[in-house]
Amino acid sequence: MPVITLYALSTCPWCRKAKQFFTERGIPFSFTDYDLADAETRERITAEMDAAGITGFPYVRIDDQIVGGYKPAEYRRLLGLEE
Repeated sequence: MPVITLYALSTCPWCRKAKQFFTERGIPFSFTDYDLADAETRERITAEMDAAGITGFPYVRIDDQIVGGYKPAEYRRLLGLEE
């Protein structure tokens, strides 16, 4: 199973939809709400997003593939799931 990491904002509806996508399918993932994280964690997330050229949330990493935004078709493709 791929390692999935999601960075989100606690108030973002698209971030909630991304979390729901993985949860409804029983796909394990870890997430951090950027706006609720400590300063050190926010700095780490910002550096990772800057390096990937991603400027908004949600930020989803599936193994070493990056998806910026709520893009369920891309999540399915990277996970080898059917629609």
